Amino acid sequence: MHIRRSLRRSRTGVTLLSLAALLVSGCSAAKTTSSPGSTAVAALVALPQATPSALAPYYGQKLSWRGCGVPGFQCATLKAPLDYAEPGAGDVRLAVVRKRATGPGKRLGSLLVNPGGPGGSAVGYVQQYAGIGYPAEVRARYDMVAADPRGVARSEPVECLDGRQMDRYTQTDTTPDDQREKDQLITAYKGFAEGCGAHSPKLLRHVSTVEAARDMDILRAVLGDRKLAYVGASYGTFLGATYAGLFPDRVGRLVLDGAMDPSLPARRLNLDQTAGFETAFQSFAKDCAQRSDCPLGRKGTAPAKVGENLKAFFRRLDARPIPTGDPDGRRLGESLATTGVIAAMYDESTWDQLREALTSAIKGKDGAGLLALSDSYYERDADGRYANLMAANAAVNCLDLPTAFSTPDQVEKAVPSFEKASPVFGEGLAWASLNCAYWPVMPTGQPHRIEAKGAAPIVVVGTTRDPATPYRWARSLARQLSSARLLTYDGDGHTAYGRGSACIDSAIDTYLLHGTPPTKGKSCR
Repeated sequence: MHIRRSLRRSRTGVTLLSLAALLVSGCSAAKTTSSPGSTAVAALVALPQATPSALAPYYGQKLSWRGCGVPGFQCATLKAPLDYAEPGAGDVRLAVVRKRATGPGKRLGSLLVNPGGPGGSAVGYVQQYAGIGYPAEVRARYDMVAADPRGVARSEPVECLDGRQMDRYTQTDTTPDDQREKDQLITAYKGFAEGCGAHSPKLLRHVSTVEAARDMDILRAVLGDRKLAYVGASYGTFLGATYAGLFPDRVGRLVLDGAMDPSLPARRLNLDQTAGFETAFQSFAKDCAQRSDCPLGRKGTAPAKVGENLKAFFRRLDARPIPTGDPDGRRLGESLATTGVIAAMYDESTWDQLREALTSAIKGKDGAGLLALSDSYYERDADGRYANLMAANAAVNCLDLPTAFSTPDQVEKAVPSFEKASPVFGEGLAWASLNCAYWPVMPTGQPHRIEAKGAAPIVVVGTTRDPATPYRWARSLARQLSSARLLTYDGDGHTAYGRGSACIDSAIDTYLLHGTPPTKGKSCR
């Protein structure tokens, strides 16, 4: 049960390099400032405090709550304008779920949560984890609430490819060895983009993080909360920080766990994340080499050699995929195996599972274990159906930020720097950064700082060996936000809250329940 829940949290909070350039949003700009280690970038500008009259019907709507198949939870549909620049041009309908505060104690309002992605279902996250697994004291005082962002899961999902097409797409070789394989990869990226454009042409232009943050403010008002209380993980931190930048006067208690840095361009974000996966893999390799059952070396093997052995295994799979027993005939090639390993980097509790899967694949020529990890990452079920996680992920990423690379030649020139960042994963992650180059909708965003001047204290949480959101991003976001307090978890895995550190959990619970942020410089193990 613990592994299942951890996997759930990992894959819904992941920043998905396997499909898209990373995830930063559009913004409006008014001034230019400097971000540590980056060129000058514009700062996100707060919206006027007064609600525009054209949006009044949205802010004044009443939700009709109903049962939705999960005991203790209620569901409703929220309307938001498809295009905030033209509120009369049509609506987007957003799925909302809540679980009422259980008591005892005075109700503190609604606590909105988002697990990340972009593309992770917040509704599913509340029903399957947060609404039943958050600390009892928090659930006693807050209504636990979530809305799937526009284009995600139950909220008019972006659609791109069917299950069979996704199977072929996820097996595409992302470490091309010759021109034929490069052409196949480019064709796959173009086909995915064309599918999204054909199935969701109107919505595809309106799934930016800025629009999703504005939707959250409508939900806050409709729920009757004067200020927003929020816990966001991974990409959810960027969504929450964007809200704070747009509505600093409406910030209540915000926790941003596994923080993004919105001031960086896509190429830098991808390179940083590649290095993050290498850091996580080195931790796994050290642990693996201390165990007698490590399939990547004998006991005491140096971590660098463990990585070389894994890379050699990937090369063998590239030449000759192995059986998996999959009823749809999928074999385990390099791409699916790499995704399976990456999936296990998000939570150290899955390392045992990864060792077993690698042992079966390397010694038994059975790829079922790694395929299962890969399927969990892509949210593919046993019937071959995919959730819309990957489609929504690409749609938001490619709209939020200009592509990291525009041509294959640019990728080839950058591969050495990615391989330096991660000898194991670098080449594949460099090529994976190309897909937004073929997106049918032009990006609306640029890198930007978020300052949120005048906001109440915001807690930014960073994990020192986080694979997907490197610790340096948390430090940078904490420096940008005018009222931020950085909370550090010295540990492995993606995000920190609810993952076993009593120190982290106590600090965040105290903030959520009493409004007292952690002391400056607080660090936990």
